[in-house]
Amino acid sequence: MIAKLFTDHPRAIGETYTQHARTAFSFGWRMMLGGLACMVHALVPGLFVKTASRTVVQLDAEMRGRKATPAEEEFAYVI
Repeated sequence: MIAKLFTDHPRAIGETYTQHARTAFSFGWRMMLGGLACMVHALVPGLFVKTASRTVVQLDAEMRGRKATPAEEEFAYVI
């Protein structure tokens, strides 16, 4: 049970727990910042005009470059 929660998925994509945690945290942090930029842009449209879309495009490119196992390819992304 513990292995399933903490190590099976990272191992399936060729990473250690620490590598996966670092990558997932990095993605999450950048998603939060992009979301914040979106909310500020909603209030002041002249600010952060391309920030959110640029963030999404960059994260998408990184995510698509990550290695998935055949079992995980049913999902568009593997975090």
